[in-house]
Amino acid sequence: MEHIKIKQTEILHRPDGKEQLVLEGPVSPDRVSACHMHPQLDAFRRPAEQHEALVEIADLPEGRIIMATDGDQIVGYVTFHYADEYERWSEGNMDDLIELGAVEIANDYRGLGLAKKLIMLAFQEQQLDNVIVFTTEYYWHWDLESTGLSVWDYRKMMEKLMKNVDMVWFATDDPEICSHPANCLMVRVGRKVPQSSVEAFDRLRFRQRFMY
Repeated sequence: MEHIKIKQTEILHRPDGKEQLVLEGPVSPDRVSACHMHPQLDAFRRPAEQHEALVEIADLPEGRIIMATDGDQIVGYVTFHYADEYERWSEGNMDDLIELGAVEIANDYRGLGLAKKLIMLAFQEQQLDNVIVFTTEYYWHWDLESTGLSVWDYRKMMEKLMKNVDMVWFATDDPEICSHPANCLMVRVGRKVPQSSVEAFDRLRFRQRFMY
């Protein structure tokens, strides 16, 4: 399986006249190591620990880190990698099934459209057209407090974000996703993905065959 990585770079000029931001990726482990995390990037773990995780993901054959930096500080990022070995999505041993894992933007940099720009950057030059990209949206990961959004408004926001790269809602009987109606599975099937992989993914989506 060839994991195509074609680095993209975009310069974002902030409307407030402050220093420009650099959006780039997929980046190398060395590039991630050369930067430090904004202290507000703590949604998943402490910033220093998350920084270590980003370096590790960038070093994976399938791993991708797309990040936004202000000088040498990471202010936002998106991760792509294989599913965790304990999740059902890894059970098919599919080398062309990639998870869009984390999307995180520092509070001080929200409102600039960074999440949308970073995700779109990842898909440029059709470099993910030979894989199925999926993301599992769980309401307990959402920053409802800072945004002031309801669970349903946040869900709409996430769906809108993912639709920018043609990811759409897919049904599943996964218990964790089905545990709350706001949770969802969103998927983009690359145009070069073989039908055999689509069928293998369908078998992962549904354990209860009567639902398939």
